[in-house]
Amino acid sequence: MKLHEKILNAAKETISTEAKAIANLENLLDNEFVEAIESIYKSKGRVIVTGIGKSAVIATKIVATLNSTGTPAIFMHAADAIHGDLGIIQQDDIVICISKSGNSPEIKVLVPFIKNFRNTLIAITANKESFLGKEADFVLNSYVEKEACPNNLAPTTSTTAQMVIGDAVAVCLLELKGFSSKDFAKYHPGGSLGKKLYLRVSDITSQNQKPRVSPDTGITDAIIEISEKMLGVAAVIEDDKIIGIITDGDIRRMLKNNSDFKDLKAKDIMSKIPKTIDEDALAVDALEMLEEHKISQLLSVDENNKYAGVVHIHNLIREGIL
Repeated sequence: MKLHEKILNAAKETISTEAKAIANLENLLDNEFVEAIESIYKSKGRVIVTGIGKSAVIATKIVATLNSTGTPAIFMHAADAIHGDLGIIQQDDIVICISKSGNSPEIKVLVPFIKNFRNTLIAITANKESFLGKEADFVLNSYVEKEACPNNLAPTTSTTAQMVIGDAVAVCLLELKGFSSKDFAKYHPGGSLGKKLYLRVSDITSQNQKPRVSPDTGITDAIIEISEKMLGVAAVIEDDKIIGIITDGDIRRMLKNNSDFKDLKAKDIMSKIPKTIDEDALAVDALEMLEEHKISQLLSVDENNKYAGVVHIHNLIREGIL
């Protein structure tokens, strides 16, 4: 077998094995899963997620997902827990312990301490009959038939299953809490995802200049205004209202069609009824308009429909919206 075929076959087999295992998790959902979710939802405390080895890595991801979707969570490494980190656990906290076998030495040491604290213990394990499975208040079954590793040793399919169970927990809680896109934005203010949910047109126009001309402004002055404000556009304003727009494209078409333009005015070359957007609209809505109409700039208006500024496609690129 050629090298590239061996690589592709191994990759396809890995994906196929894990996909089948993930699909089967749906069949393992039961009333214990429902009761576990209800216990977290009704709890006044946080969710402490713990594990050892690769399961600990999965635990950190589950914690991140819970926190970002409105469920306060903290990671506690199972080995560190029995050397002082048990102090993380407070009276009303719920502990989720992740272990494929449910019988690792660290888990056997840790679980009795958690039980002594009388905190609710939720297990994510592939072995319901394990020490962890029997001691837990609720078991979320993450059973997989085999690992994607050809030796059936390296945690691959099993850790993927654990992660999917964690995602299911987070999404269920998200649904119960009515966690909205606005809530999501509060927890993601620095990323492009968050910006799509909170960045408004006014946040962008406030950083730009406001190129404007009157209907009777001469072409030369209009060109100077567009060039100086560096947005490739100028709004044509009359009585504080937008009556048209002049873009770089309008200037090029004017030069192509007129050898003598010294007597032309802005009103002679402007495009009437330009596309506008409310300054309180989301920046992502501005992007949708730009893409829909295949243009590079939008004029924004305030609540009184007065000229408020310009949104350029480059602004959205810089903000990571596009």
